[in-house]
Order: sequence, then structure tokens, then C-alpha cells
Amino acid sequence: MSGVRTLDTYRLLGRSGLRVSPLSLGTMTFGADWGWGADKDEARKIFDTYVERGGNFVDTASQYTNGTSEQLLGEFTADNRESLVLATKYTMLRRQGDPNSGGNHRKSMFASVEASLRKLNTDYIDLLYLHAWDFMTPVDEILRGMDDLVRSGKVLYVGISDAPAWQVARMQTIADLRGWSPLIALQIEYSLIERTVERDLIPMARELGLGVIPWSPLGSGVLTGKYTRDDLTHQEASDVEGTRKNVAAAQGALTERSLSIADVVTDVATELGKTPAQVALAWTLRNPGVTSPIIGARTAAQLTDNLGALEVEFDTAQLARLEQASAIELGFPHDMLARPMTRGVVSGDLKIEARA
Repeated sequence: MSGVRTLDTYRLLGRSGLRVSPLSLGTMTFGADWGWGADKDEARKIFDTYVERGGNFVDTASQYTNGTSEQLLGEFTADNRESLVLATKYTMLRRQGDPNSGGNHRKSMFASVEASLRKLNTDYIDLLYLHAWDFMTPVDEILRGMDDLVRSGKVLYVGISDAPAWQVARMQTIADLRGWSPLIALQIEYSLIERTVERDLIPMARELGLGVIPWSPLGSGVLTGKYTRDDLTHQEASDVEGTRKNVAAAQGALTERSLSIADVVTDVATELGKTPAQVALAWTLRNPGVTSPIIGARTAAQLTDNLGALEVEFDTAQLARLEQASAIELGFPHDMLARPMTRGVVSGDLKIEARA
């Protein structure tokens, strides 16, 4: 666990001097608009619990719970705004029927930021993410728009979420060459259920100075052990409204493979005297490329339980079981380059220590 024990054991975020907690408070659960979130009173308890424990990194987005998440945060942060690192995202469609109210382009970006500033009741956003890649907007348009927002003082840092590794690498290179604001954070799905990001996204982030912020580190709740094989017959949903099970099904997290991984997580948790959620979060924190996984609790009790992940330590055998149960093939060219034959052709018998 690299010595992490408390929320105020702060970490630097990517290639910046910004200090953030090792676990982030996700607020997609703030508001009952989607049918499964926390009401205002419970959301306030969750927020207060996180801050009182030393947490300072809060994550939201323009359209979480139809905007209620940002509005509640605007109320909750009225007395301690300067002490917090508030991250929000733009991209999601804000008005049905208006094609320019969503997407990665400049018009969407600036209008979304202005709306977020009003709802958050603040003059600036600490970290603005592009929320999801739209496959249409030119990268220089995105980067120049972000840089203009930083120069205006409305945004302090910029990051990106849910985008191809090659596009992120391209953007970071362009930003460096043109002297524009660099990306300092990469938000991606990462958990024992979803490890394919270990192929390119996480190594890319480490190489180019982006702190990795995993979302859904509990695999949409599957790794908590709350679902069984009976839930596999649940009809897959097309959006996030209705129930948490709908979310798990819509995101493809509720499968036979994921339930098998959850069984191993539960076994290890029993051995350690911890909860499955704590074990799953603690495993994610072990990756040296990860800065701050996002916790999306619906109750203050869930949040308190999740924070127990900071105290989990594994032995070698337990780690090996978790790794084996969740292992993926890295695929080409990674597997080929790791073969002894390839290494021998490249470096012969030389003993060369790779960078950490």
C-alpha cells in the first residue's frame, strides 16, 4: 500500500504540484434524479465525512444526476471552497435536440464550464476533464480551448477521461510543443474486473505525466459481493437510470467472469478480516501509476467502509490469487516484446535494469 494510511497522505497529481487525497470522493451519487442516488441530507453526510477525514479531492460532472450533483456541491463547499480540489467534466449533452450542447468542441466546452461555475457557485474549477471522446473534434481545437480557459482563470488544470491512448499521447505532445496547458490527469475505468487499461493507457499516463484517476474501482459494485449468479439474468439496461444493477449491466460489469473474480476478492477479504470493497480498492491503489481511485458511495456508512481500504495490506499469496483471477493478456506487441527470444535479440546477454 506504499505507506498510505489516511486521506491526508496527499499525492501529487500528474506533472503538477497539486496535492490530492489518495481516494477521491465521487459525486455521481449526489441526488436522487436517476433513481438510486443519495438525497440531499445523505449526500451532505457523505461529503462531511470525507472532508472531516482529511479528504480534499471531489469529482463531479456537468450532467451527473441531471446537474443536481454540481448544485449540491455548490452548497456543500460554500464554507471551504479554497481547501478543496474540485474536478468536473464537460462533453455530455445538456439539452435534448441541441447538437451543440454536447461534444468535445469549443462551444460545448465554454458553455458547459459557464454552467458548471454557476451550479458550483464558484469563480474557478480546479480540474476540468474532457468527459468522453467524441471522435469528431480536432485535437488542436480542444487543447486551445482548454488553454484559453486556463489563461482566463476559470480553470486551473485540465485532464481527459475515456479516450484512446494514442489520442491522449498526441494531445500531450502538441500541448508541450505549443506551450499550451498540459493534461495532468487521466480518468479511466480500472478495477480487478477491468484491467485492459494496463496495456497502453496506464503506461502512457506514467510516461507522459498524467495522474491516473480510476472510476468504478469496485466494478459497478460487483466486487463488493452484492450480486450473485441469479443476477446474470437481469436485462441489460441502456442507461444509468433505474437501479444500481442497471448501471452494472449497462457497463458490462455483471458477467460470469466478474462474479468469479468477486468470489476471490471475498475469500481474501475474509482472511484479512476486511470487507470485499476494501480489498478491491486496496488492490487498485497498489498500482504505482494510480493516483486516486474514485469512491462513489450512496451512504455515509458505505464511504466509511470504503476508506478502510487505506489500511489493507496483502501478503504475497493473496496478491497472487487476485492477480491470477483477474489476469488479462496484454496482446501484441506487449506479449511479443516480453518474450525471452525477443529480449535476447534486442539486448543479447546484457543485463540492463529497466526504468521503474
